[in-house]
Amino acid sequence: MSASVFLITPPFTQLNTPYPATAYLKGFLNTKSIRAFQADLGIEVTLALFSSNGLRQLFAQIIPNQSTSDNACRMLALQADYISTIDDVILFLQGKNPTLSHLICKRDFLPEASRFKQLDDLNWAFGSMGHQDRAKHLATMYLEDLSDLITECVDSHFGFSRYAERLGRSANSFDELYESLQQQYTYIDSILITILAERMQMVNPKIVCISVPFPGNLYTSLRCGQWIKQHYPTVKVAMGGGFANTELRSLKDKRVFEFYDFITLDDGEAPIENLIAFIEGNTTIDQLKRTFTLVDGEVTYINNKATKDYKQGEVGTPDYSDFWLDKYISAIEVVNPMHSLWSDGRWNKLTMAHGCYWGKCTFCDISLDYIKLYEPVAASLLCDRMETLIAQTGQNGFHFVDEAAPPALMRALALEIIKRKLTVSWWTNVRFEKSFTRDLCILLKASGCIAVSGGLEVASDRLLALIQKGITVAQVAKVNRNFTEAGIMVHAYLMYGFPTQTAQETIDSLEMVRQLFKAGILQSAFWHQFAMTAHSPVGLNPEKFGVKKAKEVAITFADNDVEHIDETGTEHDKFSYGLKKSLLNYMHGLCFDEPLSIWFDAEDMGFKVPKTKVAADFIVNALLEDDTTTYKPTNKIVFIGTQPQLEIITKTKKGNSWQVASLTFYTKKETINIRVDEAQGKWLAQILQELSVQNPKPYNLQDVTNSYEAAGLEDFELFWDNKPLNTLHKVGLLRL
Repeated sequence: MSASVFLITPPFTQLNTPYPATAYLKGFLNTKSIRAFQADLGIEVTLALFSSNGLRQLFAQIIPNQSTSDNACRMLALQADYISTIDDVILFLQGKNPTLSHLICKRDFLPEASRFKQLDDLNWAFGSMGHQDRAKHLATMYLEDLSDLITECVDSHFGFSRYAERLGRSANSFDELYESLQQQYTYIDSILITILAERMQMVNPKIVCISVPFPGNLYTSLRCGQWIKQHYPTVKVAMGGGFANTELRSLKDKRVFEFYDFITLDDGEAPIENLIAFIEGNTTIDQLKRTFTLVDGEVTYINNKATKDYKQGEVGTPDYSDFWLDKYISAIEVVNPMHSLWSDGRWNKLTMAHGCYWGKCTFCDISLDYIKLYEPVAASLLCDRMETLIAQTGQNGFHFVDEAAPPALMRALALEIIKRKLTVSWWTNVRFEKSFTRDLCILLKASGCIAVSGGLEVASDRLLALIQKGITVAQVAKVNRNFTEAGIMVHAYLMYGFPTQTAQETIDSLEMVRQLFKAGILQSAFWHQFAMTAHSPVGLNPEKFGVKKAKEVAITFADNDVEHIDETGTEHDKFSYGLKKSLLNYMHGLCFDEPLSIWFDAEDMGFKVPKTKVAADFIVNALLEDDTTTYKPTNKIVFIGTQPQLEIITKTKKGNSWQVASLTFYTKKETINIRVDEAQGKWLAQILQELSVQNPKPYNLQDVTNSYEAAGLEDFELFWDNKPLNTLHKVGLLRL
């Protein structure tokens, strides 16, 4: 085949699903009738390496010597077992050989090396899970063992999703990377280039666009560009993606253009369209959009501001064709419910909104366009795209990769999904704000939402205010309860080491987290140490936040992470192990009543760990507070349940007879009956039909009030807020 544009994701991102950047660009190019072909070289290299033939070649590369570790020697002695099992393991992780789980779980099928030493508590971690997840975890450890062997004996840069990440992370100078790229190909390089050569011959493009989302993709992208420019000198090579957007905005080193001809920033649609037009001779170089290139031997940034970016409704539906969708592998590396979602299963990636609707968090890159330019996509268009992707990929799982999905759009999307009767599973990132009421969470669950992740960050109200998160810990607790009671898993991003954070506040944050898990309203979490980035408010004005840059360095290549000094003197690194160890136990329901000090070794810390100042019942009391949700006349009222059976019953007492309405609601799990006045019951049965999500005319609370009064009934507020109706959220009567 032949295509004008070859879109590449270099190794390595995810193994379970394609990174979506090139799918987004291919979808856009479809709207312009520009032929494009895409390839995820990460999965292609992985499958070439982890095959019986690949392992034979790998083991043939390794010549043990005196420095070879005992672990590597063990694996070399067992190489025949690895070669004979690898193909079956890969098929199992691709979902094509599920019964192999029984053999894997017996623990006498796979050869085991050092990674398996951490599995003593496997029954504890996977006790409630089935053979499939347990076997996936064991198979993942098997692959990680092989990864360790490669790193030690063949290619020190190797990592499944972090290849040569150290070289790319915060590389203010291009020197070390450039020197590495002058060396002979590593074993992994050779596999990559062999596959790239085959693809280039097949596609025969005019331009190759390489998406580099992370530092771990940078080295391999440079290797790809280097080879293409050597062997296809007339083909132009462009680089873009998350790494360029966040780290290459101050690029000065002209040596980078020995590997790429162009580097584009931010949204890729308009830049790639203008770039193609320039390469094809239809425009001049000054028409390029947000593009670095060499002009007269100097690094030059060209940004034709007359070219406008495309609206989200104009960019087309992501196109996942060309990817090896049936060959991705599901792995479970760590025992964390949310992390398993990231690495297990094939997810179609979509975005509800460009940018962040909040856009205030001081640790975030809110000065950059990909955050600050907020533009939502209409719910109907989102559902159109979902239906297109389901038809194309055969998968109905969706990961919305928003910075923070807006609650109002989540509500609209959920209603549209239910209206169209789509069967989907979806999850996304949110901000734990009060808009996530009990009823909204019930609606989201009914539409297929299975999980949300959001930033609790420092779990300290003082620091949350400094971060400008716009939330409090008590508010987060209530929102998490709403999600949890609706059946939606909650994952919290946790942060330690924010500027001016004290040891006391770190311990108090841990206490808040302990209470959230003990209350059962948080199911998954992960601690991250604060990193100051150049484009965040903290990085732009460090003195305002009580920190200063460690030193001024000459930046000619990457500019993102900024080394800083916190004048409070708290040694945040020392908390890392204890925070993560405590979290692992809390996620498994253990050690809630132990003092926080057990997670930290006072001798290693070098100081006495303070006792928490947070009341032991802080979260419980927050949850006991009255729900202050107030409903406005404009609140939407919908009924997403099954219409009830209405029966008029005659009741008699002391010789008096009267009639009442009995309404019986059937849910998938239970039967609920309410009894109200006859006239009110007949009105309720009628209005529930009109409140159906299928009704094209939406009702708000004022509309419902008007209907009630038009029926000649009295005291709407007394009726609407009485106990019988207050139970109907369980059957789908929702106030949104």
